[in-house]
Amino acid sequence: MALEYEILDHTADLGIIVKANSLRNLFANAANAMSDLMVKGDARGKNEVREIVIEGMDYPDLMVRWLGEILYLFYGENLITKSIGIKSLSRNRISSYIEFVGFDPRNCEILTEIKAVTYHKITVEKTGKRWKAMVIFDV
Repeated sequence: MALEYEILDHTADLGIIVKANSLRNLFANAANAMSDLMVKGDARGKNEVREIVIEGMDYPDLMVRWLGEILYLFYGENLITKSIGIKSLSRNRISSYIEFVGFDPRNCEILTEIKAVTYHKITVEKTGKRWKAMVIFDV
């Protein structure tokens, strides 16, 4: 499935606008877009599946916390997102299974060092029949 996102030029930061036909796909696409920006290459190795449950105050807060957790798993545990399955998603909670593979510099390279997912200009909204999110990263 082709990801629908565009990169935003932002002073000292990097942003994306992500679109999807459902809220679940929006959250999955945002995580995949962030991974695309961070890592290039053929992620190989033993796959590890983890259940990730995040709670937040609303959709924008949930998006920041969700992407922040995936970012932590990359830098804290050297795990690259391979596939995402969203079990359930409400305004205050996301429950998912994410398949990871370990980062190996022999097969992959870091393209962009994202330091944090920010609340600056964060939006998650339904426009017509589609969902759209804007996320700014501190790089």
